[in-house]
Amino acid sequence: MSSVTVSQERSGFSLAQYVTCLNGIVWREALRFLHQRERFVSALVRPLVWLFIFAVGFRQVLGVSIIPPYETYILYEVYIAPGLMAMIQLFNGMQSSLSMVYDREMGNMRTLLVSPLPRWYLLFCKLVAGTAVSLLQVYAFLLIAWFWDIAPPPIGYLTVLPALILSGLMLGALGMLISSGIKQLENFAGVMNFVIFPMFFASSALYPLWRVQEGSPLLYYVCLFNPFTHAVELTRFALYGQINWISLAVVGGCTLIFMVGAIYAYDPSRGLARRGPAGGET
Repeated sequence: MSSVTVSQERSGFSLAQYVTCLNGIVWREALRFLHQRERFVSALVRPLVWLFIFAVGFRQVLGVSIIPPYETYILYEVYIAPGLMAMIQLFNGMQSSLSMVYDREMGNMRTLLVSPLPRWYLLFCKLVAGTAVSLLQVYAFLLIAWFWDIAPPPIGYLTVLPALILSGLMLGALGMLISSGIKQLENFAGVMNFVIFPMFFASSALYPLWRVQEGSPLLYYVCLFNPFTHAVELTRFALYGQINWISLAVVGGCTLIFMVGAIYAYDPSRGLARRGPAGGET
């Protein structure tokens, strides 16, 4: 029996088995999302409040000059649309990480992480599933924004997809890295507030960086080194069929760093999710 087991471990897993694992995790996340309709509604309420209420009030106060990728003067609500798209992905990434803390506490995640498949692949599948859910939310927001006369070039709905995938992976990996150090579900909500709101407000989501530099040079550098800023700019340029190479490099590098950190942290022998007194993962 032991020789058979050793031979199976050395043979590894086939491509079909990896695909089956990916499909199972993605479908599990999709079904959970479909059964939690309030999650879908709440994901759209936040950006729509900014779009329908705050943007109208700030339209006359915060004018936006001609800056790339725009070729003419634009309304304020047109400018903040990419930032609101990134905000949807930021909240979704943190909510997916919250579900990981819940599953780990209830035992479902523990069962998943001790499966024979490599742990890094299981975490990657979970990350892909969360990103797929965020894409549905973002395109639903774009559909509503279209009725509000926020309509990028038609090709932009396609060219923005790779940028949304990459930014969704980065923000999901960040949430996964944060969740690895959370021992109790009650503590995660407070950590989310210390991560989401500083990242969102200290970025180019609501105002251009040149205007931030005029008001506070220190805040300008904080926004410049904020990964969320580059996720917003990558989405903004891609929505108009252009590539911001600096933002692409930053988002890609941060995605790799956050993902490697999350894989290391979820290794019970080395990372933050160490084994408790009873032998299970804390």
